[in-house]
Amino acid sequence: MIQRFSFEELDLKGSYLIKPFVAHDERGYFIKDYSEEVFIDNGIGHELKEVFYTSSEKGVIRAIHFQRVKEQAKLVRCLTGKIYDVIVDLRKTSPTYGQWRGFYLSGETKDSLYIPKNFGHGYLVIEPSIVSYKCSEKFYEEYDDGIKWDDPELKIKWPLELVDHNINFSEKDRHLQSFSEFNRKFQAKKRGFEEVK
Repeated sequence: MIQRFSFEELDLKGSYLIKPFVAHDERGYFIKDYSEEVFIDNGIGHELKEVFYTSSEKGVIRAIHFQRVKEQAKLVRCLTGKIYDVIVDLRKTSPTYGQWRGFYLSGETKDSLYIPKNFGHGYLVIEPSIVSYKCSEKFYEEYDDGIKWDDPELKIKWPLELVDHNINFSEKDRHLQSFSEFNRKFQAKKRGFEEVK
């Protein structure tokens, strides 16, 4: 059985839910979750610069992260386990600025989420998971930034009942800014956001 690539553009324009190419036989399966040519044919010019993986236990929350300079578009897939993945539109000129959407990604479905530049991204780990990120730009620690996972303005509805409300997040994420602080610190630019000096 063969599943071809399919691309569903989401209502936060520029983001996509993607079903990868998967070929099953009696031995198992072969999967291709990225092809520059196929992505370009579907309107996504994703130049791959860096790939990394995270391994997380049940109940881990990774807050709403982004890179404020040298912004990264990301292709995210849960290789094993299950997560609730959240994206937030941080493009000041976007009609959906400040809106979020959530998606269940798992090793079983194999779906990927394409997250454009100038979006925030985080997730809740529902089952022990390994998650891959295929990024259009390298990671720069000095530009790494984020917004609190439980920000009262964003009002993200995390399915905490699936982890019995037992959550775990880093000390770094505990001290992230609020969405209102993000609004005060950053001003609109045509290509996204830039820190106000």
